[in-house]
Amino acid sequence: MLPKLRILDEQNKMLRTVSKEVVFPLSEKDKKMVEDALKYLEMSQIEEYSEKYNLRPGMGLAFIQLGVPKRIFVVVNEIEDGIFERYVAINPKIISYSEERIYVEEGEGCLSVNRPVDGIVPRYARIKVEAQDLNGEVHTYRLREDLSVAFQHELDHLNGVLFVDKIDKNNPYRGRDTMRPI
Repeated sequence: MLPKLRILDEQNKMLRTVSKEVVFPLSEKDKKMVEDALKYLEMSQIEEYSEKYNLRPGMGLAFIQLGVPKRIFVVVNEIEDGIFERYVAINPKIISYSEERIYVEEGEGCLSVNRPVDGIVPRYARIKVEAQDLNGEVHTYRLREDLSVAFQHELDHLNGVLFVDKIDKNNPYRGRDTMRPI
């Protein structure tokens, strides 16, 4: 069954909030919200469920998008049909990044932005992120391409930034020739 999540729309001012550091141990409510967000994202990527529940496919979700200003996000990456990698990032920080820049060729999307958006969002091709898991243990992730973009997108949410803010209003495709499309 689809978890009941209320995802805020970009018009909601709360999305501009800078999320607060998380103190451990996590509450049961926060743990349930993490599990619900992971399940929601998986279901959104499975065609049968996305059609049944009229879901837009999503790869990541930050707690602020659910109205909770805590530095937590989840990312779900389908590695083959119905098989997913799940990432839970609590108090995440980018500790290094590549010089190479990339952008999503068909454009980035967001479960909080319910409209088509033209333009490119410059991202690092590779990043290294430190984040805590549900138990507070620190993990280091080396991410590239799609996962790098997803983590950067969700980290922006934790800082009150939407992907649309990163698109040059006067020249939405500025810099395209200096970056690699993915």
